Amino acid sequence: MSNVLSNTKHQQVLVLGRLGWTLRRIEEGTGVRRETASAYLRAAGIPIRGSGWHGRLPTAVPSGQATAGAGQGDSPAKSKPAIEVITDPPADSKPAIQAITDSRVLPGLPVRPCGSHQTSKCVPYRDFIEESLRKGRNSMAIWQDLVDDHGFSGRYASVYRFVAGMRGEVVDEGHPFIVTAPGQEAQVDYGQGPMVRYPGTGKYRRTRLFVMTLGYSRKAVRLLVWQSGTREWAELHERAFRRLGGAVHVVVLDNLREGVLKPDVYDPDLNPLYRDVLKHYGATALPCRVRDPDRKGKVESAVGHAQRTPLKGMRFESLEEAQAYLDRWEVRWADTRIHGTVKRQVAAMFAEEKPSLLSLPAEPFRYYKFGKRTVAPNGCVEVDGAYYGPPPGHLGRELNVQRDGFHVRILDPKTGELLREHYRIPPGKVRVLPQDKPTRTPPTTVKLLNRAACAGKNIGVVCEQIYAADHVLGVNRMLGVLSLAKKYGAHRVEQACTLALEVGLANYRFLKRYLDKQPEAPVSLRQIDPLIRQLNLYRDLIDRKTQGVSDEHD
Repeated sequence: MSNVLSNTKHQQVLVLGRLGWTLRRIEEGTGVRRETASAYLRAAGIPIRGSGWHGRLPTAVPSGQATAGAGQGDSPAKSKPAIEVITDPPADSKPAIQAITDSRVLPGLPVRPCGSHQTSKCVPYRDFIEESLRKGRNSMAIWQDLVDDHGFSGRYASVYRFVAGMRGEVVDEGHPFIVTAPGQEAQVDYGQGPMVRYPGTGKYRRTRLFVMTLGYSRKAVRLLVWQSGTREWAELHERAFRRLGGAVHVVVLDNLREGVLKPDVYDPDLNPLYRDVLKHYGATALPCRVRDPDRKGKVESAVGHAQRTPLKGMRFESLEEAQAYLDRWEVRWADTRIHGTVKRQVAAMFAEEKPSLLSLPAEPFRYYKFGKRTVAPNGCVEVDGAYYGPPPGHLGRELNVQRDGFHVRILDPKTGELLREHYRIPPGKVRVLPQDKPTRTPPTTVKLLNRAACAGKNIGVVCEQIYAADHVLGVNRMLGVLSLAKKYGAHRVEQACTLALEVGLANYRFLKRYLDKQPEAPVSLRQIDPLIRQLNLYRDLIDRKTQGVSDEHD
């Protein structure tokens, strides 16, 4: 025999064999392998109970009779095993099999009377045990809960045996198998990529792994990037669609910031750029519930597959090298594997799914930047130093603004409706559509003119001339004139406005430059002649530069 048992284990195996236990039951009770127990039983001449006995157990002898001679070729039906056994024989005795009828039992063995089919004490608590197993509780914790909360009187061994028999019956609810139609759904997620040498510092840096997995065929597209952002997230979807040769109807994702601005079970607030990119390709985003990653278990598995198999422990000198290595593995191994769930090759299933994908648009998506802007008192929103007019009635409201290299779009924040679209203009200019120009002076502008008139007679006249010349943009310049009155005093600004009216330079720029240079000097034409000449030259230069530019109010 290859394995030598201790004296205690040897006795246990022989006694249990005489009691008619099968080899499987002996292995469960003692921990001795069936092959080893079988060898010891044959050596002792004890018949081995096979699986075809179907529960027939030998009858017990009356109390006080020993069974030492049962090993002399007696059949199990004729043997008369004892009910209880001694584990430690006397020191002066031979290692023979002895039996007595006292109340001691073998330590570590489950108590199961021979020939009886006693019902477990755990049966009344079956529902509670099943629920605890679904939560991941082990048998010790379940036994303690039963004793503390339910008055359970059984031993831990009883719960342990009952739980061991139930584990195959409990179904894990956390991993559902989701079946999707071809071309219907794709799942996307980020994961940690390999270490790649960063060109800016020359040091190794962790990359990000983007994965898109088709729900039907499990075909995956894996892309490596240095960092994540709203535009990068949308561009990765475009690259994945073009690699697949088509788009899907639904994209399942979690609630990361690049895709979802505000998670909600029923109506999540999607990132507008991401939403528009998917709309351009005919797809719709479907965010998962918060803390429910199993809804996109297919892409979670694809991320783990790439991290464990091709990328584990790898380092690359450039991002292009890492992407080429990953693409080669994708074609050679990932696409040709037999998927464990559907038991079919991924490439074969993708060949079936590809005709169901949506066709790609002829033009790529036109990316833009977005943000929020508040309508200023002049009735416009400011974008990169220029002013663009929304429709009337939005003064003081916060509107959504999108901008690219050619256009500025103003949208309603609640409905997403496009309110106005303007061509880009240089900083400092104003663009208001003719239908949006007010037919009368707005009430807020009237109040501003009244404030200027109260500050000083000539201050009010200068502000009226500024508004008449600049209209919408003049509101900001009138506010600038009033700020000068607060800084230098109304009397000094009134003197400067009087001089500005005399020389014909009634504008904010002249007043500010004059007051900054001579805040306390007396007003005289001789002192301001150089300043006037400089301003005239500057105005002529501006006029020459702006020739050929359309009217700023068009």
